[in-house]
Amino acid sequence: QVQLVESGGGLVQAGGSLRLSCAASGRTTAAYVMGWFRQAPGKEREFVAASRGSGGSTYYADAVKGRFTISRNNAENTVYLQMNSLKPEDTAVYYCAADSHYRGAITQLREYDYWGQGTQVTVSS
Repeated sequence: QVQLVESGGGLVQAGGSLRLSCAASGRTTAAYVMGWFRQAPGKEREFVAASRGSGGSTYYADAVKGRFTISRNNAENTVYLQMNSLKPEDTAVYYCAADSHYRGAITQLREYDYWGQGTQVTVSS
């Protein structure tokens, strides 16, 4: 089992930045696909960004490309989401997810085996 705990959410003005962290425990996640998803009120959970295992590729939703960056520190079993130029439409609960066996659907919820509890990000206009 893998436990995921997100942190770093909060309230920020439009144009500002936040860095989310996701600390994994239980197993080493260096070879896992690690992803970030978000869910705004009244909307479905959607893909934000993902990182394949050590040295692997990164993927981004079009809505965040060029503004968000996913990175990982495998020595600390932690994945990050640096969010810049935040917009009010980025307001959502952000979830970290881990996938122990890549099945090729990196942007889909069904790909991931483990989920964190989420952290709230609110961007004011």
